[in-house]
Amino acid sequence: MAIRSNAGDTACPYRRTGHSPEPGVWRLDGLTDREREVLLLLGTGQGNRELARELGIAEHTVKAHIAKVVAKLGMKTRAQATIFSALAHVALCTDPMCSRRLGQVPGQGAPSVA
Repeated sequence: MAIRSNAGDTACPYRRTGHSPEPGVWRLDGLTDREREVLLLLGTGQGNRELARELGIAEHTVKAHIAKVVAKLGMKTRAQATIFSALAHVALCTDPMCSRRLGQVPGQGAPSVA
């Protein structure tokens, strides 16, 4: 029989479990420019074939980059790196017109000024 968590426990899951994706942010400086690019693209949810096409490199090279990124960030899986990429998008993205950098929600246009 599975033990369920206490439904009334409102503690932050990061605090409660001791796991947080944030420490990886401090390791971004250890990535090459290409590894940062691969990590940023991981956050789009595309597969290796699509990433390879986007980057103009071979699929096995994408796999090698992902393995290095995962190791350098101290993560265990590609999924962790993908989630981290989405959370750290602003720290990774250098596009000054990026909608996330400007505070826009994708598909909802420019933010309103009160």
